Amino acid sequence: MSKNEGHNHDHAAGITNRARLVVAIAIVGVFLVVEVVGAVLSGSLALLADSGHMLSDLLGLVVALVALSIAARPATDRQTFGYQRAEVFGALLNGVLLAGVAIFVAVEGIGRLFRPESAEVLSAPMLVIAVVGLAANVASLLVLRGGVEKGGSIGMRGAYLEVLGDLFGSVATIIAAVVIITTGLVQADAVASLVIAALIVPRAFSLLRDVFHVLSESVPTHMNIEEIRQHLLGTPGVVDVHDVHVWAITSGAPVFSAHIVVSKELFEAGGVGALLDELSGCLTGHFDVEHSTFQIEPTEHAAHEDQLHR
Repeated sequence: MSKNEGHNHDHAAGITNRARLVVAIAIVGVFLVVEVVGAVLSGSLALLADSGHMLSDLLGLVVALVALSIAARPATDRQTFGYQRAEVFGALLNGVLLAGVAIFVAVEGIGRLFRPESAEVLSAPMLVIAVVGLAANVASLLVLRGGVEKGGSIGMRGAYLEVLGDLFGSVATIIAAVVIITTGLVQADAVASLVIAALIVPRAFSLLRDVFHVLSESVPTHMNIEEIRQHLLGTPGVVDVHDVHVWAITSGAPVFSAHIVVSKELFEAGGVGALLDELSGCLTGHFDVEHSTFQIEPTEHAAHEDQLHR
């Protein structure tokens, strides 16, 4: 794939992801209003917790949409890699929102669990609204699913995780409503809210961990520097590979740089240009790296190069 083809593909993918987010925002936004009204009428903390989670879903989806739109802007002299990292900051805000909702729901759930007499729950409306919420979440997941394939957008992944967690929250709320209807045990509502909080925490942690990896410029988890180095060393004319660095501008956009020591014969024969094409093609084809930078060094120059950073 040429650079222009890759750019066009990324642009088309960005437009598709934004369309998915717009549809998901419409679905979640409409049902958020329904669920808030239902929580007030039924007195269900689980529904209120789920509506709070859905509010974070909506905010997360909006943040992801804005971040994707900013990330699509072209590079400038001040932003030489473009604005792709905006998507990572959007995912960071998304993760913080998730964590905040989890803390709020956990505190309220524990309080109501030990004071069941303070809550009056209308289980029938709670059940109906939770079932409708489950359907809305399934619809949103189907819309977003195409944007979270392996190596895809971290912003889309965050949005998908938001809605996935809300789906599990709807299931917990449905179970709680059924328990209250059949047994009268109103504590089931508080237990469901705590389950929802527990479901949110690991997803928030996972998303924030991925954001940290990108912002700290760690090597992407699916890439192995030594494997890449050995692959490049197998290229005819390459004597050594050192000062290797791999990081990511955002998820699915790895960047690579290295010093390449070439044989004196290849250097004097003027084969450096062809070698650069081969090395770039190798990284793109085998490791999905579209942006790579090589410093080509003849062996006599490498003799006084610092060899410690391998």
